[in-house]
Amino acid sequence: MAVDSWAISPRPTMPGLTPQPLPTHFNMDRDDCRRNETLGKNLMCRIKCVFTSSSAPESRLSLEDTQQWSQSLERLLGSKYGLATFRTFLKSEFSDENIEFWLTCEDYKKITSSYKMSSKARKIFEQFVEAESPKEINIDYQTREEIKRKVRSPTPQCFDEAQKIVYGLMERDSYPRFLRSEMYKTLLESLATDNAQT
Repeated sequence: MAVDSWAISPRPTMPGLTPQPLPTHFNMDRDDCRRNETLGKNLMCRIKCVFTSSSAPESRLSLEDTQQWSQSLERLLGSKYGLATFRTFLKSEFSDENIEFWLTCEDYKKITSSYKMSSKARKIFEQFVEAESPKEINIDYQTREEIKRKVRSPTPQCFDEAQKIVYGLMERDSYPRFLRSEMYKTLLESLATDNAQT
């Protein structure tokens, strides 16, 4: 039986198209870790500059305040520096829709004009609640539909259920990630170093 010569000869290769092993420096986990560490250090520098350069000592960011952020999400969000740092962390992870929704709802509850409330309720629904919205939050269908109904005649409480769900998601997911993040660790280390030097 004759064998075609093309069947046993090596395939020609085109220059530049031969598979190359990945460079030894290419490691996504390590690269992500370095990026997060660098991000943490850069952010920490910006945060320290803003929060510790205040002229009033009582309004400065302190190590004790920063350590207290780890006690609860409520404590973190109750601190203006904690809230700013947490928001920045979530933005760095492209997952800031929950905190933005929660804060928007807090502002919404302060509206007293029924016209403004109606307009703002529609905007919140379109931006965060409606399916496929730009910053869609992760809530169940039933809650989404209930809000859709309530927005037609809005009250200060029409987003309360979604706000509770979003708070729970942040408490179980985003908040623990923040506490484990290089950003938070680096900020604590830097403030501890500053304390030791003073």
